[in-house]
Amino acid sequence: MKTSAGILLYRHGEAGLEVLIGHMGGPFWERKDAGAWSIPKGEMKEGENTLEVAKREFGEELGSPPPQEPYLELGEVRQANGKRVVVFAVQGDLDAERIRSNSFEMEWPRGSGQMREFPELDRAIWVSPVQASQKLIPAQVQFLERLEKALAGGA
Repeated sequence: MKTSAGILLYRHGEAGLEVLIGHMGGPFWERKDAGAWSIPKGEMKEGENTLEVAKREFGEELGSPPPQEPYLELGEVRQANGKRVVVFAVQGDLDAERIRSNSFEMEWPRGSGQMREFPELDRAIWVSPVQASQKLIPAQVQFLERLEKALAGGA
């Protein structure tokens, strides 16, 4: 079973709580919005430390190191594709317009024999948890609820 680890960056903006989410790159997601956004995350290998993987993947997908402690552990969810996702939250700020994601290679168009490179995340935005819940992969919405509960003192 594949497991990914990620970091949900949050800040307190003028309109209240905001979270940073990333739009998945590549041709499949290009024209999609609802369900095409994700918390920056990446796959773990057997025996790796979850928080260290989350920090590494944050840097790779956004082009910036994550903020320092303290991290809130938001637990784990299982996405529709079966992948387990473990997320930590940390308060910080980042210029969403300036992300630099690492890339992946795939055959595109399919069946063409041509390999093309695409960013893992093609853009990032700061949004309210309500807006994020309309854009994120459905299983990841649970992390927003857990973050709000933790920040309200219910963790």
